[in-house]
Amino acid sequence: MERTIKASEFKATCLKLMDEVAETGDEVVITKNGNPVSRLVPYRERPKSLFGCLQGKMKITGDIMSPIEDEWGGWDEERKLALILGEDPD
Repeated sequence: MERTIKASEFKATCLKLMDEVAETGDEVVITKNGNPVSRLVPYRERPKSLFGCLQGKMKITGDIMSPIEDEWGGWDEERKLALILGEDPD
């Protein structure tokens, strides 16, 4: 739930408000002359980046640089045409 308070009230009770926000997770909008100027929100840890999250947890075995000799055989032109025409490709 979001709560709105005047800047003067925030100034007088900022430490108490910080504790409340941390405890409840509710946000507080701070206004000046009736206009919102700031928002007090609970602190949340940033999620770790996906980049590098598996570093050291995987092991590459074999040659991953040489081309693959086997055809995957999934998308030849006849299968593609059959799918476009709505026919069974198999």
